[in-house]
Amino acid sequence: MKAILASLVAMGPAGLFLFAILDGAGLPVPGGVDVLVVILASRNPGYPYEIAAFAVAGSVIGNLILFSIARKGGQLYLDKRTASGGGARFRKWFHHYGLLTVFISALVPLPVMPMKVFVLCSGALGSGIAAFVTVFFLARVLRYCALAYLGSQMGDQAMLYLKHNVWNLAAFATGLFIVLYLAIKVADRIRKPAIA
Repeated sequence: MKAILASLVAMGPAGLFLFAILDGAGLPVPGGVDVLVVILASRNPGYPYEIAAFAVAGSVIGNLILFSIARKGGQLYLDKRTASGGGARFRKWFHHYGLLTVFISALVPLPVMPMKVFVLCSGALGSGIAAFVTVFFLARVLRYCALAYLGSQMGDQAMLYLKHNVWNLAAFATGLFIVLYLAIKVADRIRKPAIA
């Protein structure tokens, strides 16, 4: 892994872009893109947001590939499993709140958030491509810009800082999920016509 990371760092933003595509498409390398963003930003502190842009573009493309595969292959399987009962309730819930889980897991760099599962569910359960890309893009812009900024400001200490604050990030993710969930609930109540 260290040899691959060293090669990608040597390739600069092009290596980051390629790695983000592979990671997004399903190559299991936890934290790999995050580490690469921080390293490249620490070595090029004057260009953190340009580096973040390469990571965002690669990640969106890679996850769109995974989403599309799930959309084609997973739809038939899930149609059978979610036609009635608990499966139907999960499908309804995911259609309503599923992209919220995609947003949170794509935003917060935590190994406990299985983002690929939510991406696969989004594709297989028929989430709209435009909605998926918009939500995923926004989350990745926030995530990679923050990591690039940390790398440009803190250098090699940025990853250590993130490791020491993993529980704070988990609390932030939980709080953000609750706030957004409640906002959706309030919006749903406002949209519903008042019953006379």
